[in-house]
Parts: sequence; C-alpha cells; structure tokens
Amino acid sequence: MSPLAAATAAGAVLALAALAFGFWGFLLTALFMGIGAVLGRAAEGRLDLGAVLDALRGRRSSS
Repeated sequence: MSPLAAATAAGAVLALAALAFGFWGFLLTALFMGIGAVLGRAAEGRLDLGAVLDALRGRRSSS
C-alpha cells in the first residue's frame, strides 16, 4: 500500500470516527491507529522498540 493510500484511508477512518463518536471517539481512534502503526513497524522489523525505549529513558541518544 502506498503512503498516499494509507494516509487517505487513515483520514477517512478518523473522519468517520469524528462524525460517529464525537471528539473523544476521534482521539481514541487516532491513539489506537498510532499504536497499531508502531506495533506494525516493530513486527516488520523496521522499528527497534528497545532502542526507542532506551532513548525515551535517556540511556542512549536517538541519533
């Protein structure tokens, strides 16, 4: 799936969530989509969660 198609689908889902569930439903949907994106990248091997957690804890730099 191209980045344009993924962004369009994400925008459509968020718009439907905002219309159906209001502001808080929109925020919850956006949060779950973000968590799903992070977990999907980790499952593909394109994101090292250990390195991200270490950077957030200040144990190593992000660069």
